[in-house]
Amino acid sequence: MADSAKWYVVHTYSGYENTVSASILKAAENRRMEDLILEVRIPVETVTERTDKGDKTYERKIFPGYVLVKMILTDESWHLVRNARGSTGFVSMDGKPVPLTEAEVLELGMERREIVVPFSVGDTVKVTDGPLEGFLGTIEELDPDKDRVRVVVSMFGRETPVDLELDQIEAVSED
Repeated sequence: MADSAKWYVVHTYSGYENTVSASILKAAENRRMEDLILEVRIPVETVTERTDKGDKTYERKIFPGYVLVKMILTDESWHLVRNARGSTGFVSMDGKPVPLTEAEVLELGMERREIVVPFSVGDTVKVTDGPLEGFLGTIEELDPDKDRVRVVVSMFGRETPVDLELDQIEAVSED
């Protein structure tokens, strides 16, 4: 059932983000709707200001006036969120709440996706695409989050690092 849960954006009165968040969570608990309202977040960033009196660190809301709610949208859950104290409603189109896309959720850092790569630093790989197709090389750096890999190939007797995408290489079987 949690597979159908999506992130929705709720608009709030200015300065009421914490109130709306607490109100939604409390109402979900009281009405035993924790299976529908899974998570409530207020995106914040940590800011450090340098002053003559020293550094001052505080959290600042990234989207003032908005709260993000991961929920399964039903009439009951919509009603609970819509009527939370300080809430002015969902960000919607034609009156229907619009969920965030997976790309938007990942960009906001709301959820992390683990990327499993069949390679590791030091592995020998073959370049399968691009101008260096057919060359063998050794993985020097691996960045699965950005879909990038740095492979050192031998060209004209010199070791040359090349940045590639993960789908441009394949593992070489060591038979």
